[in-house]
Amino acid sequence: MAERVQRLIDRMRDDLSQVTPSDIRSFDQEVSKIPGIIKLTLGEPDFNTPEHVKNAAIESIKENHTHYAPSNGTPGLRSAVANFLDKKYQLNYTADNVIVTVGATEAIWTAVSSVVNRGDKVIIPTPIWPMYIPITKVNGAEPVFLDTSDNHFVLTPEKLEQAIKENGDSVKAVVLNFPSNPTGMTYRREDVAAIAAVLKKYDIFVIADEIYSELTYGDKHVSIAEYLPDQTLLINGVSKSHAMTGWRIGVLCAPAPIVNQLAKIHQYSVTTATRVAQDAAQEAFENGFEDGPEMKKEYQQRAQFVYEKMTEMGFSAHQPEGAFYLFAKIPASWNVDDKSFCHDLAYTNKVALVAGSSFGPGGEGYVRISYAASMDNLKEAMKRIKENVATRG
Repeated sequence: MAERVQRLIDRMRDDLSQVTPSDIRSFDQEVSKIPGIIKLTLGEPDFNTPEHVKNAAIESIKENHTHYAPSNGTPGLRSAVANFLDKKYQLNYTADNVIVTVGATEAIWTAVSSVVNRGDKVIIPTPIWPMYIPITKVNGAEPVFLDTSDNHFVLTPEKLEQAIKENGDSVKAVVLNFPSNPTGMTYRREDVAAIAAVLKKYDIFVIADEIYSELTYGDKHVSIAEYLPDQTLLINGVSKSHAMTGWRIGVLCAPAPIVNQLAKIHQYSVTTATRVAQDAAQEAFENGFEDGPEMKKEYQQRAQFVYEKMTEMGFSAHQPEGAFYLFAKIPASWNVDDKSFCHDLAYTNKVALVAGSSFGPGGEGYVRISYAASMDNLKEAMKRIKENVATRG
């Protein structure tokens, strides 16, 4: 039996050999077994879903909304999404521009799977949330990594243009994720305008993951879709803005003719998102305009606290500008790589961080801290990290 199973595995699609399980999830699962561990690993808001959203879900169940929803999403939710994005970010969407997905994850899968052919290239600025990389590979395309660590983790228009020219017509898409997971950096209006000026010259899809758009700490978030409405496949959702990770509702927005094409992959991947969750998300988009900003106030306090404590210990970092992550560089004098540091910290001091090398080129030597945790846990975590640092001289 074992031999037959192995032979069958050998006959599976070649692309799977390029895909490995998530470093982040694997490490999180490993360290979860350590008694008393403080995990600052996953991007999981520690807030609960707002009461008005939960009540909407309860009413949905009472109304027996337990059957299939339309594949692209309920008309009410799609309209609410369009209105939310229009009022928040001036994107002029209607319901016809929206697909409701099973989380932003499915939106990424649908976007990449819909646009790339085998042999195409996808430009991916790094460090970045690594999910884009295996999804690109398993669809037969090649990632083109652009290390942004030399420019405060923001892609420059010059580096983008050079990559497009070097790779020619094989470039099918570019991925932009801001505010950024893992770096906590974001693109200001002048940055977005400069990137858009380059991309406007080419027939290239812009896969814009803006799931953290409601969590910016300085200037208001500016969507690339404002500048490139015809080219942008915009990804957003309620997971981070409304503390609804477990509801699994994301959105994928694009020009209506492109939505009609995206809907094919979406439909044959998931059929539709859960109806009750869609009704809850509709309430979030319709009446939760201030839910994200309220959470953001607490995140800002935590960001400042973690930044100050980590830099006092000798780590170098940029002040977070959005999302809920601090990306901190380990001092070179400690002579330890990021994965070894994280392993030692977890098993010796019972604090779990994510190694920066998990996020692609430019992340080596860094650690990512998710401060989507209570202030009590953050204070204790900083104390324990300081104890580990004290042993390094």
